[in-house]
Amino acid sequence: MSGRLDILKKARERMIEDRDAHAKVLAAPFDRDTAERARGKFVELQALIEALDRAISGEEGVAARI
Repeated sequence: MSGRLDILKKARERMIEDRDAHAKVLAAPFDRDTAERARGKFVELQALIEALDRAISGEEGVAARI
């Protein structure tokens, strides 16, 4: 596995941990200010995770052609 692929996978795992923390806030009893911040961060992190997934797929594709 390439060094770049390792870095991307580690970054993805870290972002999943961060996203899960915001999901717990969203699942907790409702507090408008806290929920709004958590919702925004959750969506931001999910978009980042999806971007990392695309980058990982691209790296795996490059590795498969080598």
